[in-house]
Amino acid sequence: MTPPPRRFANTHPAVVIGNFPWYEMVWRSLRGDFKPRSEPAGGYEAFARQWTQPVYPARLAQRQQAPVITWLGHVSMLLQVAGLNVLMDPTLCDFAGPLGRFGAPRRVPAPLAPEELPPIDVVLISHNHYDHLCYGTLRRLRDAGQSPRFVVPLGLADWFTQRGMGPVTALNWWEHADLAPGVRVVFTPSQHWSRRTPWDTNASLWGGYLLEWARPQAAAPWRFLFPGDTGYSDDFKAIRQRLGPVDFLALPIGAYLPRDFMKPMHVNPEDAVQLMLDVEARQAMGVHWGTFMLTQEAFDHPPRDLAAALAQRGLPQGETRAIPLM
Repeated sequence: MTPPPRRFANTHPAVVIGNFPWYEMVWRSLRGDFKPRSEPAGGYEAFARQWTQPVYPARLAQRQQAPVITWLGHVSMLLQVAGLNVLMDPTLCDFAGPLGRFGAPRRVPAPLAPEELPPIDVVLISHNHYDHLCYGTLRRLRDAGQSPRFVVPLGLADWFTQRGMGPVTALNWWEHADLAPGVRVVFTPSQHWSRRTPWDTNASLWGGYLLEWARPQAAAPWRFLFPGDTGYSDDFKAIRQRLGPVDFLALPIGAYLPRDFMKPMHVNPEDAVQLMLDVEARQAMGVHWGTFMLTQEAFDHPPRDLAAALAQRGLPQGETRAIPLM
């Protein structure tokens, strides 16, 4: 078996991200590039009350056939489909950083603790950044007795096996893994980068996951796309061309300012709408916003800017929720 390359690159090799000089990062940090320039209207507590809905562990404990999606803040999601519980980029700690105690602070509390999650069958990890690969959350999941299968990008498998987590499946772009009869995930390209320490920049791959469920008696599979972190690129037209239109899209809409720094790695709401059109998504839900203090925009700006971008394209914005019976 050929070992993975020591350094990975984007689909467009000219787009190189992650090789930032240390002095630029210090200067940007001192300038305030990595925290919001203002609080959301009414402050963080009011924002959390407005945008938080209760999560009921007893309801999550019920296995589902038809898709049920629970957003757990930032980009963390639980997809329940075909009797499987699939957890994506779980980050439930108070900080996005080393050990869950350092780094970008969380300003909207996690809706549940890792110990309250239902039995998890599969964990999908998009890339090796602290706000997507949170050891504190995964350690607590492991210590609670859970032993899911992990699907990760190339270059990350050893990180999990060294910590007693597994089994692990590592994928390159366009490779797939079968999770259960009729359920498959394909690792899809994105425009991003990876780093956990000063010495492992782009040593592991990054990307997203397209999950296909072959619905009984249905002419076409149900497709869910979790793009991970990404700047806008032609990768999403390629995903549509190779894998088909998307039924439900977890659309990243936050962490986009300052634009001169974030544009290659994070779509803004306007770019996100184009991404949605590229994959011909029938439905989309905005994620990757309103949780951690990561970038300059205020917590309440992504949904506002998304509404403006949709209006500019003449696209509808709406919401349908199933209200659980108590």
